[in-house]
Amino acid sequence: NHLALLDYSERDTLTGLLNRKTFDASYFAQPARGEELPAGLELRSAPRLRNTWVGVIDVDRFKSINDRFGHLIGDEVLILLARLMRAVFRRTDGLYRFGGEEFVALVRNASASEALKVFERFRRATAAFSFPQVGRLTVSVGFAEARGGESPSDVIGRADEAVYFAKAHGRNQVHDYAALIARGALEARANVGEVEFF
Repeated sequence: NHLALLDYSERDTLTGLLNRKTFDASYFAQPARGEELPAGLELRSAPRLRNTWVGVIDVDRFKSINDRFGHLIGDEVLILLARLMRAVFRRTDGLYRFGGEEFVALVRNASASEALKVFERFRRATAAFSFPQVGRLTVSVGFAEARGGESPSDVIGRADEAVYFAKAHGRNQVHDYAALIARGALEARANVGEVEFF
């Protein structure tokens, strides 16, 4: 019962994916090469975030799905999307529901091009999947590399900017925040993830 209660507190009740609360602990935890770290385990050593990528995944036009088909069908879409995530992402990738139609994937031990391939594979699989009653839908994905010494909200802030860029430029796209900065499509902001007090 205790283990079931712990699992319940770490998982999103609708999709069964890990929840936002669990993300922070997982972000700093470092599995051994090729090993999967149990969800929520936080290591006390200094974080080694090299080759760690955070992707923010947002369902395109999800509000219209709820408006046209109702919230029960919207929930079914989210459940099926979570199953698709489990099937497409690697076993060692962390998958989280952050709320609403927003998901986060934590991809470790990957180069920028490998991370792009992982997120692209999921985008294509989603676009090709026929959701019952709804049909086809797409996702927009933005991802960013985690940097040592920064908080989870910092890297999520950068990935979010890449998602906003994808949505503003046609949706159904995957964008690397650093690549957008490098080509001048986005302007680097020093205050991403910081709180401003008045």
